[in-house]
Amino acid sequence: MNDDARTNIGTPAPGSPAAELRDQVERTRDELGKTVEALAAKADIKAQAKEKTAAVRDQAAETATQVSEQIREKAEHAAQAVKDKTPDPLLAKTAQAAAQVRETAAAAGRYAADKTPDPLLERAAQAATAARANRTPLLVVGTALVVFLWVRRSRGRRR
Repeated sequence: MNDDARTNIGTPAPGSPAAELRDQVERTRDELGKTVEALAAKADIKAQAKEKTAAVRDQAAETATQVSEQIREKAEHAAQAVKDKTPDPLLAKTAQAAAQVRETAAAAGRYAADKTPDPLLERAAQAATAARANRTPLLVVGTALVVFLWVRRSRGRRR
């Protein structure tokens, strides 16, 4: 036996039955690896729970956004309907009353600010700044809470 025959022992010729068998074994290994990965993913309950939680959270946020949009639109329509049916003299008196209320509220605000201790005013300013910086999440959470309470209340009435 020569040296060339010994070096070529482990590599079958292309198209030979041994090469086909090797390719088949390789494909089977790939398929088996994918099957094992799929089974491992199904067995990972924690990851599935996280995915489900994220999906439910996203759906709740989307629903809350849609509900708040519908409420805003209905409120606008109702306000416009009231305005259309209200006589002009009453609208003028209402505008005057609103201006008076604004002036009184501003005066009350100034009075409260004068009487409130400075540390409390500073904390209130910090809270207002934080609320303005996180307006969207606060609105989404608030809307989601309203929807949750509304659904819970409506379910309680059906029982």
